[in-house]
Amino acid sequence: MDEIQMDLLEKVAGLHELPTGAYNIRANGEKAGRNVTDNIDIVSKEDKPGIDIIIKPGTKNENVHIPVVVSESGLQDMVYNDFLIGEGADVTIIAGCGIHNGGDEESRHDGIHTFYVGKGAKVKYVEKHYGEGDGSGARVMNPTTIVKMEEDSHMEMETTQIKGVDSTDRITEAVLKEGATLVINEKLMTHGKQYAKTSFQVDLDGDGSSTNVVSRSVAKDDSSQLFLAKINGNARCSGHSECDAIIMGNARISAIPEITANNLDASLIHEAAIGKIAGDQIIKLMTLGLTEEEAEAQIISGFLK
Repeated sequence: MDEIQMDLLEKVAGLHELPTGAYNIRANGEKAGRNVTDNIDIVSKEDKPGIDIIIKPGTKNENVHIPVVVSESGLQDMVYNDFLIGEGADVTIIAGCGIHNGGDEESRHDGIHTFYVGKGAKVKYVEKHYGEGDGSGARVMNPTTIVKMEEDSHMEMETTQIKGVDSTDRITEAVLKEGATLVINEKLMTHGKQYAKTSFQVDLDGDGSSTNVVSRSVAKDDSSQLFLAKINGNARCSGHSECDAIIMGNARISAIPEITANNLDASLIHEAAIGKIAGDQIIKLMTLGLTEEEAEAQIISGFLK
């Protein structure tokens, strides 16, 4: 991997060198490195681009890194990754995509990740998206995440996109059985003329299942965002969705939460708030010696933490 790709790898996966444990690194549409462990196997698909990540039942305290980097202008990349997480496993999966586009053609990465989370398993999934490059070509990422959770399983998703992505259409769909819990935390920032759409649908099918979907976003300049969150309570369950957004300049943000109770014992809540940075917050920080721009940056940084 060259210097640009290594820099992207650090930004999306926090890697300065090859990690220990299981990993699969994809660069410009090709495998750039892979390692497996006794408990985690990674197998290339034969019928389409992508991999199967197979985690044995009972696996504990292991990480899997599966980042993607693109540095070739005009590349159109698509992968299908399946995660088979055995019963009682407890693992962390670090994904993410970084695009450097120095040309005038669109560079694009689309990924479909399907998680099969076994009974009693725990998964933390961390995904970062980042774009850079001085070319006029767009940097486009369209991730789709499908989650199928067995009884008493737990999954936490952290998705972050705070710089350089011109267009994104994120789709997340999940089905939860009895006692399963899904927590989603999204952090998003757009600027310039960027566009971001995030769509979440969670079906709470099992008694005692629960979900908490929270999005924090900032839209600057002439960018636009659309947040959709749909929770279906089909059993004795609890669900909560929240969109908290800051709007700046000529940006536009739409938040459309939807909750549907199909069971008498479904307890569902949705919240949405969009507003500008309060003037007294800016003034307070400026009295401490910050410029107006520095004060705004400080507030946004704290908001997206």
